[in-house]
Amino acid sequence: MPEGPIIVILKEELKPFKHQRVIAAKGYTPKMDPHLIIGQTLKNIKSWGKHLLLCFDDFTVRVHLGLFGSYRINSRGKKNASLNITFETGEVNFYISSIELIDKPLNQVYDWSADVMSKKWDTEKAIARLKMKPKALAGDVLLDQKIFSGVGNIIRNEALFRARIHPDSIIANIPDEKLHELIDETIKYTFDFLKWKKKGVLTKHFEAYEQEMCPRDHIPFHKADLGKTKRHTFYCDVCEKLYVS
Repeated sequence: MPEGPIIVILKEELKPFKHQRVIAAKGYTPKMDPHLIIGQTLKNIKSWGKHLLLCFDDFTVRVHLGLFGSYRINSRGKKNASLNITFETGEVNFYISSIELIDKPLNQVYDWSADVMSKKWDTEKAIARLKMKPKALAGDVLLDQKIFSGVGNIIRNEALFRARIHPDSIIANIPDEKLHELIDETIKYTFDFLKWKKKGVLTKHFEAYEQEMCPRDHIPFHKADLGKTKRHTFYCDVCEKLYVS
């Protein structure tokens, strides 16, 4: 599943279409009639976590790539697109994606303070939300999009490793300073992800995700599908402390 930084990159790649008129649209999305956007002008392009938001005058088209989604700009894949939008100077195609129409103001739909890449990100709100889930596991809450919108499994693994917190640690047992550290490392890694992805060197900087050995302790990582989310987790029993009591 594309994580927040990938959607930010997509948003930047679509900027040439901003203020252009849609001259054709089609797709097999069941939650929106693509013909509704024909003749409309793309006013703005926003993102919230893993959601791409294409803003028109009276509504917004929300694109969620999900687990297997992809996109192509000015080219087409072999399969039919969930949504094809043709602008005056090019086109964008979204594949295996969830497409929905939002007819409310985005500020009524989205909490921008929960988006880890937003200028409106609010650490104290995140702390308060974590405190409301005292029995939850650290590895699970990082994937809670209502708290950390945009965080996916790569960021989750790397942030836990940087903060030296075991993914099975219980939120109520993690000291406040360590919770702040986890949040800080999550935000920092998210923007490192963006920087490295743009340079094409993201995987070269993985320290935990899909790695064999802990670079700090030089012992094999444990690999397991942990927590309620059952997502692939790579962790070190030596340097990532388990907070359970």
